[in-house]
Parts: sequence; C-alpha cells; structure tokens
Amino acid sequence: MRPLSLAARMLWTLVLAVVLLTAFVGTAMYVDARDQSQQQAAKRTLAVAAAIADSPLVRDAATRARAVDPTTALQPYAVQVTRDAGLDFITIMAPDGTRWTHQNPAEIGGKYIGSIDEALAGHPFTEETAGTLGPSVRTIVPIMEGTTVVGMVAAGVKVSAIEVATAGRLPALLAIAAVVLALGSLGALAVGRYLSRVTRGYGPEQLGQLFAYYESVLHSVREGVILVDGKGQVVIRNDQASRLLGIPDDDAGSRNYPPRNDPRRPAPRSGTGLPAPLPTLGSLGIPGSLRELLASGRTARDEIHLTGERVLVVNQEPAVSQEGRRGRVLGAVATLRDQTEIEALGSELQTMRTLSDALRSQTHEHANRLHTIVSLLELGQTERALAFATDDLRLSQSLADELVVSVDEPIVAALIMGKAAQANERGIRLDAEATASVAGSGLAPADLVTIVGNLVDNAIDAAAAGSTPRWVSLEIVEHEGSIVIEVADSGPGIREKETDEILRFGYSTKPQTGHGRGLGLALVKRSVERLGGSLTVSRRAGAVFTVVLPRKESAA
Repeated sequence: MRPLSLAARMLWTLVLAVVLLTAFVGTAMYVDARDQSQQQAAKRTLAVAAAIADSPLVRDAATRARAVDPTTALQPYAVQVTRDAGLDFITIMAPDGTRWTHQNPAEIGGKYIGSIDEALAGHPFTEETAGTLGPSVRTIVPIMEGTTVVGMVAAGVKVSAIEVATAGRLPALLAIAAVVLALGSLGALAVGRYLSRVTRGYGPEQLGQLFAYYESVLHSVREGVILVDGKGQVVIRNDQASRLLGIPDDDAGSRNYPPRNDPRRPAPRSGTGLPAPLPTLGSLGIPGSLRELLASGRTARDEIHLTGERVLVVNQEPAVSQEGRRGRVLGAVATLRDQTEIEALGSELQTMRTLSDALRSQTHEHANRLHTIVSLLELGQTERALAFATDDLRLSQSLADELVVSVDEPIVAALIMGKAAQANERGIRLDAEATASVAGSGLAPADLVTIVGNLVDNAIDAAAAGSTPRWVSLEIVEHEGSIVIEVADSGPGIREKETDEILRFGYSTKPQTGHGRGLGLALVKRSVERLGGSLTVSRRAGAVFTVVLPRKESAA
C-alpha cells in the first residue's frame, strides 16, 4: 500500500485536532452552562427564602408556634409562593427541623432531610442534596426574632429541572460546535491542498530520500553549483563552488545546503537564536564580472569569467518553482566549470604551434639555401658555395647563441625564438634582450610563458596593423630586486580611453573573428596580480606594456 503523502497526513492530523478541540470546547461549554444554571438556582432560592424569612406573617407564626399551629397559616402561603416563584418546593420548619409546610402535605410534621447547622447558627446556607422530592439545590435561611432563631425556611429547585434548563442550551452548543468543526475542517483542507501542491504529493519518507539524493549529487558532481536569490543572497552552494570561488570552508556567514561536513549539522544561528542571515555575493568576495552575472539572474551559456587564479566557464538558468500555472522565479542556478587547465593546455599548444610554424618556415628556408649551395657546386663555384654556407651558419648560430646567452630559462628562450620566426614570416623584426637572470627569479616558467607569450602575440598583431618598418621589442631587465619585462611595438598604439578597457576580460580592439578574443591581456593582468606585480600601459612609437614582478624565494 502506498504511504500517505505529507499533505494527507497533515490533513487527517488537523481534522482529528479539530474534532478533539470541538469535543473539548463543547464539553467545557456544557459544564459551564450547567454550573451557571446551578448558580442562578442558588441565587433565586436564596432570594425567595430570605424574603419569606423576613415576612411578618412567617415570623409571627414561627414566634407563636407553641400556642398556635403554624401550619394552618403557613401552608397555603408556602404553596402560593412556590407557584409564583417557579420553585419546586418551599419548606418552613421549626428550629428542630420539624416541617410546618411541605409540597406534599403528607410530609408535614416529619423531619427535614438536610443540613441545618449553618442556619441554626444564624447564617444562610446553600447545598445540593437528595430529599423527599429527589436531588435538589436548596437554600436554608433562618427566621430571626432578635438574635434568636425561631424557625427556618428552605427553598429549592430539583436537579432535574436544572438539567432541563441546561438541555435547552444544547442546540446552541451543538450549533457552535458544528461551526467550529466545519471551519476547522475547511482550514485543514486548504492547508492540505497547499502542502500537496508544494510537496507534489510526496510523503515524509520520500522527501527524506530526495533530500539524501540531492545532497549526494551536490557533493559528488565535479562542477560547482551555486543558487542566488533575487536579493543577491547565496542560498545554495556546494563544496566545488566554494573551492572554485576561493571561499574558505570556515566561512561563518554562510549557510550551505546541504551542510558541508555533516549532513545533520544545523544551520548557523545568530546571537539572537535566529538563523544566520544568508551571505551576499559581495561579502563572499566573488569577482566583478561573475558577481554581475549571478546578480542579474539572466540565462548564460558557456560564458568565460576570470577569478583570481582560475578561468571559469559559467552556465546559468533561472530557478522557477512549480507553484501555480506560471510558476514563481526564486533566483538563478549557475554551474561553474574549471577551465584553467584547459586554457593552460591551450597556451602550451599555441606555443608548440608557434614553434612548429617556426620549424616549418626554417625548413623551407634551409631547403632553398641547400638548393642554392648544390647549384653552386654543380656550376663549379666551390668557393662561393662554401662562403655562402659559412655565412648562413654563422648568422643562424649567432641568433641562437644570443638568445641562449641572454635568456637563461630554456622554455622562455624557446618561446622567444618561435615568436621571432613567427614575426619574421609576417615581415616583423623581433628584437629580444635580457640582462636579468630569469631562471634565478623564482618565477614559474608557466607564468612567464603566459605573460611574455601573450604580450608578444599582442605586440606582433599590433605591429602587423601598423606601417613599415614593423618591429617588436622585448626587454627583460632587473630593477631594485624586481624583474621588469617591457614589450613595445611599432603599431598604431592604444588610445588613452582604452588603456583600462583593454585589460578587462572580453574587451578587444581586434576584429571579433573567433572565440578567445579579449582573453590574453586579461590573463596577463590576473597572472601579474597573483604574483604580486604590476602592469602599466604607455605609448612611445606604439604601445608599451611594462610588467614588474618581484623576485620569489626559490628552493636551493
């Protein structure tokens, strides 16, 4: 049998609670009505008994009871008052309890059944007891002559009469109980329908299983997942998102869903005992372009954003609840994929492609020279062939020796040689000079390749767009304990208003012919900032990029 849904359980619980509440309220109202009827009967009997006890007729008859039989004068009077007052009986008796009057004449002369001690002491007294007419609520009032009790008056109402009066209120009580039950049932039905819509008909066990599944998925996926509400507050983020965004695990101002370490850990609370406020995008230190995307809630497809040390590919969709026909937008869900390693591999591939192009051009050039030498030998020009080969070898060797001697980092030297060949193919002269020890700077070759490679590529493109002579200059020097890398070109330069824009991710002065435009200089800027250096842009003949990197402590 399928277990009841959470909405059905809540509905039946509320209905049962309403039934119990209705029964309790009805019982309380019935008891209260009965008590009020008894109190009203006690007040009425007290008023009638006190009035009879104060009557001159009754007092005079009780005073002359030894000389004249009081029954003759009092019995008709008691019967008339009983009828007029709407009571069940009025008994007038002697101080010893002997009845002078009674509703049943046969009981006259008998002893009164009930307590008379309070009345003999001169105090009115009300009680509920069973007499000759059955259970009744009665009040006994003494008949005083001065300070002497000369008789007593008992006026009473039978309990059955009180119950009849109480029963007269039952229709009203039942009507009130029915209204309470109906309203409570309608409220329970409305709450049940709301819960059924919100929980989609799932029971508590199924909701618990779904929570466990979603928790496992959020922790196991390699992509970062982050949900931001309409106010820019981070509602959900998994471990991978925290790692990619550089958010510390001990961030006390956050409420991760599910909890990062222990699924049973309660949400953090503030000093007032209330749940801690959700962290905002700004408080978590999320970079500008990514923060703007997450705050906007717009749809995004494979957008590239840079953080301090990573290149992230971001996809984002609005988060819509299924309440109602149109649904309600709760915020936006974004997935973060780390593209740093892929970009690094792309840079390395580009470097290898540059070297490959350089080798291809060199192979083509050397083939032409070899054909020239062979032709000279065939023509018998041996000395000229030897001189031509010697000069070509000396020129190539001098360029390689110059780079190897000046740049002591082989990877950077190979990069510059490849870029020189690439520039030469495009009719651009690349001059490189290094007077600083790059290998001993403590800087990672990969960082130097990113900085130098992107700056030189940018300068070659800029020089190619300029007029002749086209050239690019690379200079690596040491100044006050820092490595200074300066790349200049003969291109058209950079307009002053674009000086800051060209360092922003996604901005490019080149034609938007493909993916990756606007990324190189942004990567250079992030790498320089991560290494604690600075990047400035100025103008000479063309653009001049100057990078200052502090030396690092290198391992022995």
